Amino acid sequence: MDLADLVRKNRSYRRFDGSHAISPQTMRDLVGLARITPSAMNRQPLKYIVSCRPRTNAAIYATLAWAGSLKDWDGPQPHERPTAYVVILVDKELNPNAGNDIGIAAQTMLLAAVEVGLGGCMVGSIKRPALREALSIPEGLEIGLVVAIGKPVEEVVLEDAEPGGSVTYYREPDMSHHVPKRTMEEILVAEHTD
Repeated sequence: MDLADLVRKNRSYRRFDGSHAISPQTMRDLVGLARITPSAMNRQPLKYIVSCRPRTNAAIYATLAWAGSLKDWDGPQPHERPTAYVVILVDKELNPNAGNDIGIAAQTMLLAAVEVGLGGCMVGSIKRPALREALSIPEGLEIGLVVAIGKPVEEVVLEDAEPGGSVTYYREPDMSHHVPKRTMEEILVAEHTD
């Protein structure tokens, strides 16, 4: 797959094959790529916790909220939950403003996951105190983001949003997940091309 294909296929998947195990080496490989991504002032404040153990996965899952725009959906059923997670932590002493680093690392891991037939979802709605306790996260590290990883079982459909229209994602009765995207004409403010 070329980069454009990876980007198109990299969606926020929320339903997975709960029986598809992900190896510890795969998780190390994903974090290994995140480790070498650009970092503001090269401070490299990010730390990681990975899990592909069912019991730890269940503890992480219990601290997350899924798909806020799907008001009638409480999240994936047990057989459709992610089979691995990466918890991205920030060492605030190294850089208290690591938002860009977090985004770069998470996107890199998700693109790499797609390349090996997996997918995932960045989850920012986290019960942070509960997750800190469940994983015994040291106080010096702030919880930045959780990246859920698994083998997707849902179809995600990209579609052009009507100009000025809603970009709220939704599900059809067949459980296909639709994601409206603003058109190029709506987002491109100017082109200076001589």
